[in-house]
Amino acid sequence: MSKSNNNNKEYIIDNTEDLKAKITESFDDFTLRAELLMANIKEGGDDDYDHSVTTAGEKGLKSGKISELTVIAPLKEGGAARLKKTLDIAKGNLKGATRVGTLHDLRIVFIEDDSKILFCTAYDGDWDAYINDFATKIPELMDILFGNVEGWPGIKNPAVKQFILDHQITATGWYVGVPHLTVQDIRRQDKIVKGVNKALDEAQA
Repeated sequence: MSKSNNNNKEYIIDNTEDLKAKITESFDDFTLRAELLMANIKEGGDDDYDHSVTTAGEKGLKSGKISELTVIAPLKEGGAARLKKTLDIAKGNLKGATRVGTLHDLRIVFIEDDSKILFCTAYDGDWDAYINDFATKIPELMDILFGNVEGWPGIKNPAVKQFILDHQITATGWYVGVPHLTVQDIRRQDKIVKGVNKALDEAQA
């Protein structure tokens, strides 16, 4: 009986510690929420856009119509030198990526003493369709760049999607300034603005 009481006492003590931890955690959460609210009130802006974040597919975040993809992958021996040479020859111009049609931006960064590559993009729509666009619209460019990555199966290989998922990291935070405009929307509006400006210039000439 005594032993049972001791066990009960220990259990109660454990529960008390758990309760204290939960209260502390709840208070910390409350404090953080309050600080974030105050920061948004003092520094935040309201542009009438919905900046909430959802999922872009199996991995990656999506805000409005824009999604993010972040990949970190090891390079083959000599891969960094070859990739740097490729980018040097291209003078940083990867305009072939324009054919994808949904690509907002693309960044390639060497990390960990050039042993790995960090590849980040922002694109329109969902993950699966985006990878399909790479495979069908710029397969040669993709294989020239990523042929330097360890284990790269080739962009047209059915295994490539799993390869990308294995090396993709979903962003912890994702913000898009104008989340409702796709690349095509931006280009169309840019043409309209240029046309209006041209007409105004001609009218004033």
